[in-house]
Amino acid sequence: MEMKFLMLSFCCWMALICAGQPSRWNIIGKEGIEWKINGSDTPHADHIEMSGKQVSAIITYGAGSQQQLVLKKHLVFPMLRTIPNNTHASLQWNINQQKDSFLYINDKPVTEKVASFKLTGILSITSTVAKDIKVIHAIFPSTEKAALMDECRVVNKGTETVTIRIPYLNHVDTTSAEKGGYGSYLLTTTTYGAGTFELKPGDNVNYAVVYSGRKLCDQPYFYSASYEYQKRAELVSSIAQNLVLETPDPIINKMFDFAKLRVTESIYDTKNGLMHGPGGGSYYAAIWANDQAEYANPFFPFLGNAEGNESAINSFRLFAKYMNKDYKPIPSSIIAEGTDIWNGAGDRGDQAMIAYGASRFALAYADRFVAKQLWPLIEWCFEYLRRRKTDEGVIQSDADELEGRFPAGKINLSTNTLAYGAMTSAGDLAIALKDSVTGASLLREAAELRKNIEKYFGSTVQGYNTYRYYDGNDKLRSWIGLPLTMGIFERKEGTLKALYSPYLWTKSGMLTEAGSKTYWDRALLYDLRGTFYAGATDSATKYLQEYSRKRLLGEHVPYAIEAWPEGNQRHLAAESGLYCRVITEGLFGIKITSFNKFQFQPFLPKGWKKMSLRHIRALQDNFDIYIEKINKQYQITIRQDKGPVQHFVWEGLKPITVKLK
Repeated sequence: MEMKFLMLSFCCWMALICAGQPSRWNIIGKEGIEWKINGSDTPHADHIEMSGKQVSAIITYGAGSQQQLVLKKHLVFPMLRTIPNNTHASLQWNINQQKDSFLYINDKPVTEKVASFKLTGILSITSTVAKDIKVIHAIFPSTEKAALMDECRVVNKGTETVTIRIPYLNHVDTTSAEKGGYGSYLLTTTTYGAGTFELKPGDNVNYAVVYSGRKLCDQPYFYSASYEYQKRAELVSSIAQNLVLETPDPIINKMFDFAKLRVTESIYDTKNGLMHGPGGGSYYAAIWANDQAEYANPFFPFLGNAEGNESAINSFRLFAKYMNKDYKPIPSSIIAEGTDIWNGAGDRGDQAMIAYGASRFALAYADRFVAKQLWPLIEWCFEYLRRRKTDEGVIQSDADELEGRFPAGKINLSTNTLAYGAMTSAGDLAIALKDSVTGASLLREAAELRKNIEKYFGSTVQGYNTYRYYDGNDKLRSWIGLPLTMGIFERKEGTLKALYSPYLWTKSGMLTEAGSKTYWDRALLYDLRGTFYAGATDSATKYLQEYSRKRLLGEHVPYAIEAWPEGNQRHLAAESGLYCRVITEGLFGIKITSFNKFQFQPFLPKGWKKMSLRHIRALQDNFDIYIEKINKQYQITIRQDKGPVQHFVWEGLKPITVKLK
């Protein structure tokens, strides 16, 4: 049943939001979002991260008090390693656009007055540089090369001919050999299309500025910005055309599109294979048990992106290298293109994260050979967890994924809940692999752990009948929503009340701990998913709508963020994967249970007559789910490329089991 307290708290919160400023950005059809500048909304600047296989770019853009263009570029080259070759040892390059002039009109350097910004997977900037002379930028990373493109078009909208001069530049900075893992690196700024042109009314001139990095021993490369633009546009389009969400809410639809792009683009082609990376200016050519194994990897089969699936398989291969007969923990992170490790926080529950992510990925990917390859890693993780079990039947870990930022005791709710989720999915996986004995054993083990979670963690905290996060914990924590995502509903009502109480919920995000000022989107996104899964559909939808509006159209767009105040709200990639899973596992309630079978219970919100999720690529298939409410019943249609259309009439109670043909 929907709970009145959620509706009441949301209405109060919405009243505060509506009294504030309108959204800065607007959706522009199927393309993306746009900020049209006017005198009342400047100065303002924002930053966005965009990535390719060899480079990531954090672009700071905006408008000053006189609408002058603000544009700074921070480039990261994950495969140009620096010394010491640790987690953060990617070569980085700061570029301030205002220091260089790449365009002269009638032999005078221009100052751009910005008119609009568009985000479509490419950052487009429209500005004026003289009377009736427009400049349109398209800024994007190369999909394959270590380069960032700033492709520009100068358009004469006036009635007089003007002289355009684009200086030729091929400036090279050489880094210190002593600071480079592969010696010296060359950072090159090159203009393409340089020259002097008479620009007649209605004519245009195209040029590009390319920022690239390479090793000293590598040969220079000629870049075609128009070709690179096409490759980037094709990537954006291919991601948009798979796992297509259609709901009555355009903000959620568009946020989902952007989230698919962000989680997928942040994959780096390292010497140890494709490695998905969080990004954020700090975390590249490296994998983590939480960001990659737990958050992003279970999502990739739904999208069907080849690089995403391969990076997931490769990450589990890299983690499996650290299995050992003494059952010392697998490191939290494998860094430096897979050549080293980071384990500074000890065991954060990493084995539970890996077993959970690997089991869910293997089921959704539905390749029996790959699943058999992953099974030894999953089994090893379970044996490790069993050896960490206490007399109370719960599992110890040194920390949780926050790595000591907030107290977690010696036994925390996150590790145990993830272990429970891993056991249930691994049980299904074992049965799919024709090992029903192991499958049944894991499901029994999960059931026992569920009882012990209730006994050990079940508690009244700050007046709410929910969970203590660890022994001695007397403040509400945002991760108390984790049990809901795994289908543990014994304390559903009290947990939902606690999550959306003033102790944790704020207009900016979900506080990590009551009384703090810190919030992390990853916890909020788990909680939204759990709120749907617990059946609080209408409230979950309203909170999702407001969260999506803020992240997509507000002051810092267009992706889920990592945290605040830490990290300046970085656009870490795996958080966008968690947003996608709010839709697939939350709103649509999909849970893969075998290589051709899934359970789902769609949570169609009040006021929505229908929704669909098309071109789902999980289970080695391509299928669509359509849901429509007619009177009090749900008409559900499953369409496959190579299978019969399936129709269901659903009363909205128990999950539906769907077997693909």
